[in-house]
Parts: sequence; C-alpha cells; structure tokens
Amino acid sequence: MGMFDAFAISGSGLTAQRYRMDIIAENLANVDTTRTQDGTPYRRKVVTFEERGGSQGTSFGHALSRASRNYVGLGVRVDGVYEDTWSDMVMAYDPSHPDADENGYVIYPNVKTVQEMTDLIDASRSYEANATAFQASKSMAMKALEIGGQ
Repeated sequence: MGMFDAFAISGSGLTAQRYRMDIIAENLANVDTTRTQDGTPYRRKVVTFEERGGSQGTSFGHALSRASRNYVGLGVRVDGVYEDTWSDMVMAYDPSHPDADENGYVIYPNVKTVQEMTDLIDASRSYEANATAFQASKSMAMKALEIGGQ
C-alpha cells in the first residue's frame, strides 16, 4: 500500500458520506411533498455503496483470489440512489388538502423524520471517522518526511 493510498481511501469515504448526507437532506426537505413533477408523492431515497473497483463480484472465489493476491482495498464509491419502494406511504385524512382523494385521504411521502435524523447522525459520524483517518495518515506522512529529512 502506497503512502497516498490512505489519502485516496479516506477521501472516497468523505465524498460518499457527504453525498449520503445530501440525499438525506433532500428526503427531509420533501417530508410533506404530496405531488412531484410526475404527479405522485415524493418517495424516500436511499444511497448504497460498494467497494471502489469492486464490481468483479462478491462470491467466495473472488474474495479468496483477491486475498491471495495480497489485495488492498481502494475505498468506497456510491453504487446508486434508489427510491424506497419497500416501506409504505403515509395515508392521512385531510379532506381540505388539494391532493385529497374522493374519500378525503392524502398520500404523504414514506419519509420518517426520526429515521432520517438517525441516518444523518450515522453519515455524519462516518464522515468524521474518515476525516480523522485522513488526518492520521497526513500526520504519519509528515513524520516520515521529517525523519527522512534528517
């Protein structure tokens, strides 16, 4: 593992978690959006990650061959942003709402503020951990330069 690989790994984690925080902020901003451009309520978005350079497969054989080649991780990247189709939308009775159906019910997004705030804390702590790892790598590199310069 080269000296700058640690910077790249921590940097990829910083970028991925910042992007995740942006998506969470979008979810929170749309907690009451009952009509998007296509006329449907907003759907919560979820970010997934994968190992950078890791699209070769996740079978045991691939993992074993990587380990036998003394494989070193390359960081993380955003695999995709997906709409949450597995959790239910919220139905609320509000006959005065412009998006109410004929029975007076409005379909609200499947965004739960508590869950989003928990995910935001998780992403923030992961971001901080990557920043700390970056600083530690920087300190080690600076100390190595000092030792080499003597």
